[in-house]
Amino acid sequence: MSIAQRPDRISTAGVAERHGSYFVALRKAGTSIGTSWEFPGGKNREYESPQQTLIREYREEFSVDIAVGKLLFEGSFMNKGTTYRLLAFSITFLDDTPQFKLVEHQKIAWMPIHELYRIPMAESDKAILDGLSDSAKA
Repeated sequence: MSIAQRPDRISTAGVAERHGSYFVALRKAGTSIGTSWEFPGGKNREYESPQQTLIREYREEFSVDIAVGKLLFEGSFMNKGTTYRLLAFSITFLDDTPQFKLVEHQKIAWMPIHELYRIPMAESDKAILDGLSDSAKA
């Protein structure tokens, strides 16, 4: 990767899977991705590891605690002229029945992969979805 292509920032996504379905959330209107579904996560702060970013974001956006597992997907995307390195990790909720408080989202759902292809998702999340689908076929 040349310096001109070097990502400026890191964005993380948490991928929770339960019984063949994946946790996704629908953003509220007025955000950079509009009313799109996503694998929740967020932008990395300078002092944070990507795992710390996910833990913070899930606390801020849902008031739930998570454990971060292995890296599932790595890619990049552009948003408003900034290149982001996208890192998607497996996550698990620490509570078996988490009580989600929606702050940045209007709805949450658990969906199997085939249903995720039918809903509007942010472009970066579509790339994660394709990576998950490829892994499931392997």
